[in-house]
Amino acid sequence: MSAFIYILLAVVGVAVMAYLIVNFIPKKFHWILSIVFLALIVYLTSLIYGGIMKPIKFDKAKKTKYAKVINNLKMIKDAQISYRKIEGGYAVKPQDLIAFVDTARFALTQVRTEEYEAKVGTLTLKKERRVVDTIGYESVIDRYFKSGRDYKQMFKVPGTDANFEMEVDSVDKSGIISPVFRAKVDKAIVLAGMDEKLISEEKKALGGVNVKGEYISVGSLSDVKVSGNWPPFYDNKKK
Repeated sequence: MSAFIYILLAVVGVAVMAYLIVNFIPKKFHWILSIVFLALIVYLTSLIYGGIMKPIKFDKAKKTKYAKVINNLKMIKDAQISYRKIEGGYAVKPQDLIAFVDTARFALTQVRTEEYEAKVGTLTLKKERRVVDTIGYESVIDRYFKSGRDYKQMFKVPGTDANFEMEVDSVDKSGIISPVFRAKVDKAIVLAGMDEKLISEEKKALGGVNVKGEYISVGSLSDVKVSGNWPPFYDNKKK
């Protein structure tokens, strides 16, 4: 029941009690009614306070849960971006992506200009070309997971027994076929045990300061993007 209804009931209750006391109840019973009246006020006040605070507490708890979930989705995103840079596509299986992070390395390159001679008819001309040299390697762990990010658990949905769902596909954009991926979890799984009505409303969120839609997700199966569906608040939040 909304806080507005609680307030309305309280006002009506006070008016009715006051009318009854003044017009129908003998004065010798007024002290008893005063106690009942006071108890009613305390009860209705607690209901009003609870009605106001419930969505506020829900929002605070929700953001705490979402932040942990989004941190894991960010790890999946970083691992998949690395996989595509090195392997040319996206990993289909979670265990393959974890194994990739364990051993994969980025090649560190340096571009230099090299002169060479080229024969053009009877002439010998000096020309230049760009040469890319590999000067070393950097592990995926050192680049993305060195700060204690537990990538081995990145497919676990924090606070639950569930795992993220991950799908890989490809899309055609203006004749160019590009790989895409998406990892997601239903909001109801993350918010299990909380107020069902507020969970239902949360799953209808349109975005803005809220996570859009029924799922918390990263990537897309219909567009070439690797961003998440959460607002900037979660990216600016201190870990």
